[in-house]
Amino acid sequence: MSTLTGKNGLIVGVANKRSISWAIAQAASAAGARLALTYPSARLEENVRDLAAQLEQPVIAPCDVASDEQIADLAVTLDREFGGLDFFVHGAAFAPAPELSNPFVDTSREGFRVALDVSVYSLVSLSRAVAPLMEKRGGGSILTLTFIGSQRVFPNYNVMGVAKAALEASVRYLAADLGPRGIRVNAISAGPIKTLAAAGISGFSNILQVYRDRAPLRRNTELAEVADAALFLLDSASRGVTGEVLLVDSGFHVSGGVTSPQS
Repeated sequence: MSTLTGKNGLIVGVANKRSISWAIAQAASAAGARLALTYPSARLEENVRDLAAQLEQPVIAPCDVASDEQIADLAVTLDREFGGLDFFVHGAAFAPAPELSNPFVDTSREGFRVALDVSVYSLVSLSRAVAPLMEKRGGGSILTLTFIGSQRVFPNYNVMGVAKAALEASVRYLAADLGPRGIRVNAISAGPIKTLAAAGISGFSNILQVYRDRAPLRRNTELAEVADAALFLLDSASRGVTGEVLLVDSGFHVSGGVTSPQS
């Protein structure tokens, strides 16, 4: 059984109770970790604070991941509150709505920039900020969240698929850079789950049905399954694992692709 007793962790990307990041936060807290949660804007602050009230002595801090200044301020807060950091979960992802409904070929320059900045560069910038805090603890574990749309074309996923491909490449490069400092970097590629982000993808219910029909386990992925896999990658049980993308998708990736909603 995983134990994170005495560990300090940062979770970025909690939006509401259906967030994968929140499921991981609950599991990590139950395993004994003390957590810091961030909110990107005043609009989501109340949601995050309400959820964090369920945790033991949480640290709540603002962090717009597109702001270098706020990331620097977050690192100062974490150093003051924790003195060091054992793990960091990166669940930040965003693309403007038109980029998920228009044909990919019509992706705007600004929409592409925003998607890659928020969904990918934020992992790099936050990892750089927390690495010194992890070194204080003798190393640490960084985990991000991806999706198989990085490798296969999914209807209306568009620029997010490109962003997730860049995110997975970033995991490998960060793993190579940070490994000598005792810091591991991995990703979980979960099956489709009804999160706030998924609500913006047209035809998402069709994707869920295709997974139920074609995945070897003949069912969709559950939040608790992703959280359990995350605990493994955050815990010392995975101390020899870095630069990996762990698929938690009921085995869908071995069995077939997704048809379009019109099929």
